[in-house]
Amino acid sequence: MLYQIHEWQRSILGPLSYFADASARMLTDQASPFTHVPGAQRLAAGYELLHRLGKEYEKPDFGIHQVVAHGQEIAIVERVALDKPFCQLKRFKRFSDDPDTIEKLKADPVVLVVAPLSGHHSTLLRDTVRTLLRDHKVYITDWVDARMVPASEGAFHLDDYVAYIEEFIRHIGARSLHVISVCQPTVPVLAAVSLMAARGEDTPLSLTMMGGPIEPRSNPTGVNNLATTQPLSWFKGNLIHTVPSNYPGRGREVYPGFLQHAGFVAMNPNRHLNSHWDFYLDLLRGDLDDAQAHRKFYDEYNAVLDMPAEYYLDTINTVFQQFLLPRGLWDVAGERVKPSAIKQSALLTVEGELDDISGLGQTEAAHDLCSGIPADRRAHKVIEGAGHYGIFSGRRWREVVYPQVRDFIRRFDQPVG
Repeated sequence: MLYQIHEWQRSILGPLSYFADASARMLTDQASPFTHVPGAQRLAAGYELLHRLGKEYEKPDFGIHQVVAHGQEIAIVERVALDKPFCQLKRFKRFSDDPDTIEKLKADPVVLVVAPLSGHHSTLLRDTVRTLLRDHKVYITDWVDARMVPASEGAFHLDDYVAYIEEFIRHIGARSLHVISVCQPTVPVLAAVSLMAARGEDTPLSLTMMGGPIEPRSNPTGVNNLATTQPLSWFKGNLIHTVPSNYPGRGREVYPGFLQHAGFVAMNPNRHLNSHWDFYLDLLRGDLDDAQAHRKFYDEYNAVLDMPAEYYLDTINTVFQQFLLPRGLWDVAGERVKPSAIKQSALLTVEGELDDISGLGQTEAAHDLCSGIPADRRAHKVIEGAGHYGIFSGRRWREVVYPQVRDFIRRFDQPVG
C-alpha cells in the first residue's frame, strides 16, 4: 500500500514540478519579457528549487563518449555484452584510427567493474569507469531496476547474484581478466571466485576489493549497527513492498528505491538541507557553475532503483546478521564458499580512512580469508582523508587511488604458471 501511496503522491507532484520548471524557464529566458518583472530572479530560483524537489529522477546515462588513452583522443561506444533479466553486462569499447594506438589498446588489461546493487544505479561509478578507460578495456555490471523486471522472470536471490558474477567472468575470460568490486559486491565477488577456484576453474588474474563488508564485525558503522539491532522480520515488515500495476514488475516484492533514498537523506539531513539552500542562493547570485554542480550531483544521487526483496533480505541475513562469509559457514546453491581455495588470483584491498559505511578493517579481512594467495601477491591500501565515495570517485580516486590500482593490475597481468 505504501508504494501505491507514493505513486499517487508522484502523480500529484509531477504536474506541479513541470509547471515550476516551465515558470523558471519563462522567468530566465533572455527572449522572454517576463525576465524584466521585478523579483523575476528570486521567483525563478524558487520555482527551479520546487521543480527539483518534486521531479522524478530517471536513471542517468553513463555519457562516456571519449577519453584520452595513450596520448590520443579515443572514441568510446557503450555496448551490451550480455543481457540478463536483472543485469546487463556492458562494455565500453574504445576505437582509434591510428594503427599504433590500436595495438596499444589491444594490449591493455581487461577489467570487470562489479557495481553495487544497493540503491543507486551503476552510473554512480561513472568516474571509476572513465578513469579506468585510460589504460584498460572496461566492462561493468549495470543492474536493472527490479520494478522493471516482469514477475514472470522469477525471484532474484543473493545466490543468483553470485551466479551472475561467475557467468560474467566466464563470458569475458578469466585468464585475461581483472575484477574490481566496489562496496557491497566485494562479498558476492569473493564468493563467486572462491567457488570457481574450488571447482578447479580458471579465476581472474587479480581481485581489487574497495570499501566492502567482508567482515562487518570489524569497526562496525551505523549501517552495520542497524542491521544487527533489528530482526530480519523487521526489515521484511517495514521495508518490503509490492510493485504497483503501472510497472512491468507489477506484483514483485522489492525494497523500493524511494525508501532507500529516504534512508540516504536521513543519514545527513542537515547537509542536504544546506545544500539545497545554497543552490537557491547560487541561483539568486547568478553563480551558474556552482548551481550546475548541484544539479549534476543530485541528478545522480536522487536516481535510485528498487532492489529485489529476496536479494536484499538475503544480504541482510547472510552478510550483516549471521556473518557467514568470515565464519566460513556460507553455502551458495549447496556449495560451501572457501576463499582459501583461491590461489592464482592476486588480491588488492582498498579502504578509506574516514569511511562511514564500511569501516576500517572490514575489507582488509579478505586477506585472512584468502590464505591460499601468497603474501607477495597481496596488498592493502588505506587512503588517508578518504570517505566511502572518495576511494572510487572524485579527485582523490583519480590522483591517489587509481595509480595504485593501475600499477597493481599491470604487475599481475599474466597468468600464473
